[in-house]
Amino acid sequence: MIDFSANLSALALPDGRTIRGPICCEEDIRRVIAQVADSYGFRGFLVLAIPETESNSLSVNALMTNYAAAFLKGYDSAGLINGSPVIQRLRRSTIPFTYDAHQLARRRADGKGDAAVCVFEQANMPRGLYLPVHDASGHRAAIAFGGDRPVVSNDELQELNLWAGVLYSKYTEVRDRDKRGAGSLSRREVECLRWAAAGKTTSEMAKILALSEYTVNHYLNRATRKLDSVNRVQTVAKAVRAGLIN
Repeated sequence: MIDFSANLSALALPDGRTIRGPICCEEDIRRVIAQVADSYGFRGFLVLAIPETESNSLSVNALMTNYAAAFLKGYDSAGLINGSPVIQRLRRSTIPFTYDAHQLARRRADGKGDAAVCVFEQANMPRGLYLPVHDASGHRAAIAFGGDRPVVSNDELQELNLWAGVLYSKYTEVRDRDKRGAGSLSRREVECLRWAAAGKTTSEMAKILALSEYTVNHYLNRATRKLDSVNRVQTVAKAVRAGLIN
């Protein structure tokens, strides 16, 4: 069993690697969750705000992820969130659970089982697990790990559930700190705004910064909110006037 201490940067992963470096921003947390996913043999992770009953988009509720943009787009295009046994379970339970796309498909009552299997298989994530988490205010979310590895053991499930709790606590700590410092942009947000000011598209910025297009848009959208702007052009203009970018 993993010894979870207050010093997250000193924790060892099951493959022998140790998490190094400070954990002080969302990019650090993203890096660590990705390391955990890889160490346990998963292809990726998703930090998901539990969707409201009227929500019909997985992408909108994705707080942080390294899932391929094509997966999120395909999931939403097929309208899979409504009728999803996983989403329904997350809304009513806080117990961690594994998933198998083929088994879940048989439980769908909306006739979209084949479409769901197709989306998960194309992403090479037919199996995985969901780990419900919450912040100090009781707002609920979940951390998901997906891939094509065998079903996790009970010990692995317990370890990953502990990881999820620690990592989400760190995530909310950073998020709340950023809210208290509203208006201050992170290094990644500034980098994205600089390239946006240079006329680069999201796709071009993703290649330059070695990030996914989803992540680039996440940083730009967050900068837009912090600077109280309505679009990317206005955000860049405000950042220039404030001396945040040249």
